[in-house]
Amino acid sequence: MLPSPPAISPARLHKLVTSQQDPLLALELVTVTSPTTKPHPATLHSLLLRLARRRDHLPHALALLRRLPSPPSPHLLLPLLLSVLRLRRPPQLFLSTFNSLFVSGPSPLPLHPQLLLRLLGALSSTPSHFPSALHLLRLVSSRLPLPAPLVLASHNLLIDAAARSGHVAVSLSLFHRLRSLHVSPDADTYRILTQSLCCKAQVRTAATLLDEMLHRGIPADPLAYTTVLNALCRKKQLREAYRLLCLMRGRGVSLDIVHYNTVIVGMCREGRTLDACKVVGDMVESGCTPNAVTYATVVNGLCVSGLYDKAEAYLADMVGKGLVPHFSVFHSVIKGCCTVGKVEEAAQIMSWMLDLGVVPHVESWSSLIRCVCTDEDCIEAELLQMVGWQCGSNTISSSTLSDVT
Repeated sequence: MLPSPPAISPARLHKLVTSQQDPLLALELVTVTSPTTKPHPATLHSLLLRLARRRDHLPHALALLRRLPSPPSPHLLLPLLLSVLRLRRPPQLFLSTFNSLFVSGPSPLPLHPQLLLRLLGALSSTPSHFPSALHLLRLVSSRLPLPAPLVLASHNLLIDAAARSGHVAVSLSLFHRLRSLHVSPDADTYRILTQSLCCKAQVRTAATLLDEMLHRGIPADPLAYTTVLNALCRKKQLREAYRLLCLMRGRGVSLDIVHYNTVIVGMCREGRTLDACKVVGDMVESGCTPNAVTYATVVNGLCVSGLYDKAEAYLADMVGKGLVPHFSVFHSVIKGCCTVGKVEEAAQIMSWMLDLGVVPHVESWSSLIRCVCTDEDCIEAELLQMVGWQCGSNTISSSTLSDVT
């Protein structure tokens, strides 16, 4: 019987192992000294990672892994498995290694949730490895008793990865697979799918998913609703957009200013300003206060449609609520009033503009002056009102008026 080697300290063994170029010789050092020296965990971890870098050394790495005094942590297993993945071999080597460690080996290791999610994330980030990510997900969800939250999180991760790569069909397949596993999708699942479907112009399918989510009472991310509403409006499916808005209210969804403004902008863009005004009314009834974007969109839309009286009323309401319109909003109404010969109304709006400190555009002045010059009865009074703020006086000479006209 061979005598036992002299005992050395774990620190000395660690130095010898890490300085050895050949990992097999380093493994032999650990094996030979094992009767007298217990290696430090860092020594074994370093040796494991070195062995996993070569395919012919991989069996030794797996054997050493099973000899560890305690179950390996995810911090060790993750780099070990990623090293196997980087061997530039077919992904079957990675999958078979994972299978032997966690699924069908003699003593399967416990699978930590974060380890699974990190592995799926690493695989799905590379297009060539994405099929392996799908295979891994099928393997663990069918062979291991995973908790429902982990099944959902892992599926959501790959649904998102597939959607970002433009593979919406794969995302939908994973979505339906969740149901076959008796796991309910959550708000994140629906948000990812609706956004990717809208990017692919599959707006009707996205709207159907939102209907389903509302029916199931899942509190959704507001961004999911905004995305579908915006897509419906851009596809000119305004009736569907308004129907979804009403459905959201009926299901108790807390609508915000973005949801309403999305539909209002879409309706005004298509010339349906009176329908947009109805949405503004619904908005006020539901307790959501219109903002500057709401008013500006409606006022400009009404002016384009030739409904200057209603535009002026909305502008007055906007100013009355302390909102300061952009000069372009004033310009639309001034130009519209001048177009139909409403000189006094145009001048009044110009006065509001100046009182609020909004600098008129030169086109606003031009439109109003041209309109005034066709009405000799009020030319002097209106020009005094318009020019007086610049002169710093309430009087202006007749010669000056003559020069202006």
